[in-house]
Amino acid sequence: MAAERYRFFQRNPSRPDIAAEVKDGLRSSIKRISPKFFYDERGSRLFEEITRLPEYYLTRTEIDILNAHKHELAEVIGKHCCLLEYGSGSSRKVRILIHALEPRYYVPIDISEKHLQQSAAAIHDDFQKLSVFPTCADYSKTVELPEVIDGVRRCGFFPGSSIGNFERTEAVEFLAAMRLNVGAGGYCIIGFDSRKSPDIVEPAYNDRAGVTAKFNLNLLTHLNRAIGTNFDVSKFRHHAFYDQVRGRIEMHLICQSSHQVQLDGETFTIAKDESVHTENSYKYSLDEVKTVAKAAGMTYVNHWEDDASWFYVVLLQADG
Repeated sequence: MAAERYRFFQRNPSRPDIAAEVKDGLRSSIKRISPKFFYDERGSRLFEEITRLPEYYLTRTEIDILNAHKHELAEVIGKHCCLLEYGSGSSRKVRILIHALEPRYYVPIDISEKHLQQSAAAIHDDFQKLSVFPTCADYSKTVELPEVIDGVRRCGFFPGSSIGNFERTEAVEFLAAMRLNVGAGGYCIIGFDSRKSPDIVEPAYNDRAGVTAKFNLNLLTHLNRAIGTNFDVSKFRHHAFYDQVRGRIEMHLICQSSHQVQLDGETFTIAKDESVHTENSYKYSLDEVKTVAKAAGMTYVNHWEDDASWFYVVLLQADG
């Protein structure tokens, strides 16, 4: 009997109550809006544009590291595993691993059903020996994996330094959940952006073409359309800076003149020069990588980096 090559698994992830979350954030003493609301259709296009900007070293550096060391990864992990990808992006990076690891199964996990279907179908069409089982779920929570992969060795893949969008305690919780998914002895490949000079980090979030500014501001446009807020986008400007003590980039939207925002009959006043905090992106020293891995029940196996040590691709193994 021919092996099953494609099946979509719908885990019916709970959808956020966007209005409730936004109201909570705007009521806070330090106003905030979650970065998960960046990614409407335009936001996703803008982020893809960001990854190709000259200042944004993260994507091209990680791709270079994966290409340079893919055979070493394959030697340690072995071939014909089940490759789990957390978040279904442009698939540029996971294709490198598919070529190198020759996995038996590929399971991309994402909450966005439409995008997940599209990216998974493209992988299915391009790799004729690969079984593809896209799973619609919230990967920040415990994921029920497809039963068809039971008993198969597993390797999780979380690229792009996306782990930096979690607070450090949340990063431990996420890695612990990955550990459960891959099982004892399973592997995880994680991209970490390293701590480095603000002169290198800050331009990646303040590009000269202003694409990151458009991406940040589009958050307000998205909310206006999605939940009926009345943000005047022209009253806000993008602001991003590197906090060296905390080891994180902070992104904000600064209100340039007093502004009242209505939502569900409630009015929120944002004062002149007041900030709405939209994102953190944590950077890691290698010691910090090892610390969060150990706290999550993972063993550090190896890491690979570029010549300037701007980025780490880290291989972890789940403890028994």
